[in-house]
Amino acid sequence: MKESSYVGPRSPENALFGLLYLHPDHGYQLYQRLVAELGEIWHLSQSQTYNILNRLEKQGFVIGKLQQQDKLPDRREFHLSDSGRLRFEEWLNNPSGCSIRAMRVEFISRLYFAHRIDSEKVWRFIDEQKLQLNNGLDRLGQTMADTPSEQVFNRMGLEFRIRQLESALEWLEDCRTAFETDTTGAIT
Repeated sequence: MKESSYVGPRSPENALFGLLYLHPDHGYQLYQRLVAELGEIWHLSQSQTYNILNRLEKQGFVIGKLQQQDKLPDRREFHLSDSGRLRFEEWLNNPSGCSIRAMRVEFISRLYFAHRIDSEKVWRFIDEQKLQLNNGLDRLGQTMADTPSEQVFNRMGLEFRIRQLESALEWLEDCRTAFETDTTGAIT
C-alpha cells in the first residue's frame, strides 16, 4: 500500500518544511529550533520530529545527507527537495481557515515564516486573514438568523463561534500594531 503524501494545512510537517526552507539542519537542531521558536504553537516530541522527517524523506519532500563526524556518531543533515520547497510555498501563500485552531496553529506559523522570509508579506497575510474571518462571520451571522430561537443550544454554539472570531479580528489588529511598532526586524 502506497503511503499518502497529503500534508494538511495544520500539520507539523509545514513547520518543519518552513524551518528547512530557512536553512538545512540536522534533526536534533530542527527539533530545538521548533521548540525555541514555535514551541507554544507546535507540541512535538523529538521522536515525532525524527519520524516526520523520515516519512517526508521517503515521500521525496526532504533529502537527508549523511555526515561523518570524528569520534561521534554519523548524523544526517536535512534540506528540502524541489517538491518540498514547492509544497511549503503553496502552504505559505494560501490563507488560513476561519477557525480559532487555524488561527492559533496555521496562521501564526505562516506569519512567522512570512516575517522571516519577506517581512513585507505580513501585511498581506493579516489583511487576507481578516477577510477570511469577516467572511466567516457573515456566514455565521446568516446561520444565526436562520436558526429558530427555540434551538437554544445551536444558537449558543453559533454565538460562541461568532465571539471567538470577533476576538480574533481584534487580535489581528494587535498583530498589525506589533509589526508597525517593531523597529528591530524581529517580533518578540
